[in-house]
Amino acid sequence: MISNSLVIIRTRDAGVHVGVLASYDAAARAVTLSDSRRLWRWRGANTLNEVALHGVAEEYTRLSQPVPAIVILDVCEVIPVAASAAASLTTSRWPT
Repeated sequence: MISNSLVIIRTRDAGVHVGVLASYDAAARAVTLSDSRRLWRWRGANTLNEVALHGVAEEYTRLSQPVPAIVILDVCEVIPVAASAAASLTTSRWPT
């Protein structure tokens, strides 16, 4: 994995996160992200692979406000985000 790149992280117990990869410890199955958002639900893609390649639709999708840093445990997947998908995955969409 390439540090400082935008990635999607799927975890066993903590859901799906989108953020900038700061570090990855494969042995511990732990990832540290900066500018991390939680992706709660989405439309416009069937799986996280398509989310990473094409992004998400603006309507229905719920993407939280970012936190400066987070350590995520029990990581199942680390998926690099394509440049074309980045804009739709770095804009928070949560009704207030």
